[in-house]
Amino acid sequence: MTRQYACFPAVYGLIREIPKGQVASYGMIASLIPGATARIVGFATAATPPGEDIPWQRVINSQGKISERDGAARQRARLEAEGIEFSKNGKVNWQKHRWQGPSQDWLDHQGIDPIDFMTLQMGWPG
Repeated sequence: MTRQYACFPAVYGLIREIPKGQVASYGMIASLIPGATARIVGFATAATPPGEDIPWQRVINSQGKISERDGAARQRARLEAEGIEFSKNGKVNWQKHRWQGPSQDWLDHQGIDPIDFMTLQMGWPG
């Protein structure tokens, strides 16, 4: 049975902000959603509803790797098809592929102050 949390819709909405060729960590997503943790974001990505155009594959762990689980090979293949490159040890280059954050419209809609966002962003990997 899959866990469901009230913040899943917000997680999915934010994941839709990540463009092709970029990745975010579970913690990056969680940092922008009240009540979310990296673990909850992981639960949400694992429970992504099919057919809703949510690019779940663009969320990886803070070490820049795909978490070991069912679907890891499919996630890597999808990311490589989007132009994401992996090192020999399976890491993504954060400096090259890290998402810089959601659109200003998304931040405004959530009521997130630009200075607060920049403060959060400083704690992101890379």
